[in-house]
Amino acid sequence: MKFLIFLSEISIPLILFYIVGFGILMKCRVYEEFVKGAKDGLLTVVKILPTLIGLMVAVGVLRASGFLDMLGQVLGNFTAQIGFPSELVPLAIIRMFSSSAATGLVLDIFKEFGTDSYIGLIASIMMSCTETIFYTISVYFIAAKVNKTRYTVAGAMLATAAGIAVSIFLAGSM
Repeated sequence: MKFLIFLSEISIPLILFYIVGFGILMKCRVYEEFVKGAKDGLLTVVKILPTLIGLMVAVGVLRASGFLDMLGQVLGNFTAQIGFPSELVPLAIIRMFSSSAATGLVLDIFKEFGTDSYIGLIASIMMSCTETIFYTISVYFIAAKVNKTRYTVAGAMLATAAGIAVSIFLAGSM
């Protein structure tokens, strides 16, 4: 066990030394390339910042207005029939847009129901096997200048539905 702890502590410095050493061996100007990459990264952040702000504001408005709770109650009749608690409907919706907002909802769920409850287990598993679909698509597609998303949203929604189904199954088997 001590070896694994040692390995985890030294892995990042080793990777950094490897990258710098390889760059020097290849006679590459490592520092200049690093600065160029940092500049490109900063420009990417500036390009996607309006999208990020828009997503965060939209999620905040939906959460503060009570719309998500209302939607959870409306959809709760259907979701209860498939074994998905209505208390998790807002989490499933918000998770597609913002991971940090979803984390806040999960913490609220943990306070209300507990971490080891059926609802808490589904929420935990769901957070680890679903993705922030619209955040990822908007940020990475804008950064990569992708205009035609084709089946990306449909595939991501299908993967999210599969993740939610697996969350229900795994939480029920524990």
